[in-house]
Amino acid sequence: MKPSSKLNEAIAVTAELTGTVLSKVAAQVMAEDLARYPEAQVMGALTRCRRELKGRLTIADVIGRLDDGRPGVEEAWAMLPKDEQTTAVWTVEMSQASAVVHDLLDRGDEVAARMAFKEAYSKACQLARDRGEPVSWSASLGWDKGGREPVLMAAVVAGRLSQEQVAIYLPPGDTQPLLVSGEVQGRVKALADRLCK
Repeated sequence: MKPSSKLNEAIAVTAELTGTVLSKVAAQVMAEDLARYPEAQVMGALTRCRRELKGRLTIADVIGRLDDGRPGVEEAWAMLPKDEQTTAVWTVEMSQASAVVHDLLDRGDEVAARMAFKEAYSKACQLARDRGEPVSWSASLGWDKGGREPVLMAAVVAGRLSQEQVAIYLPPGDTQPLLVSGEVQGRVKALADRLCK
């Protein structure tokens, strides 16, 4: 895909504001590499670079700041179920990185688990972004059935799962109201607010 003039201009401005000198060829290559991603996401990432970078602008800096719906590494770690009783809603990349740290968590070494997760998750996200894969959310159900509903409802409010996806995980009595009742929206919001506090 050919970079737009708007993208070229945003790269030039960001480079200038971060003290980065780009040759015409380097700026063109950067624009071509970034044109593979949705332009709105790239523009947002360039804005973040202008505000956050304290050194030279790189393509990795921009790609690492793309808001493609995947949580940042710290948020992803916080969302990760640390035991089998906890229900979580996670991305494919979070699931992949979780497999790497499972044994460390079982041994109680949370510091090593967190470091390993951050590295595996970052790599998985980078690979998915390089392939142009959109974010994909799913539920990982813990054995504590009582803890499922708040997590699943919060995922609906956040737009990560649809009501239809969540309905299959709720007890039969809760399924119909979730799909047809307007009152459920208030219930979902209240549960999500409680979780976010």
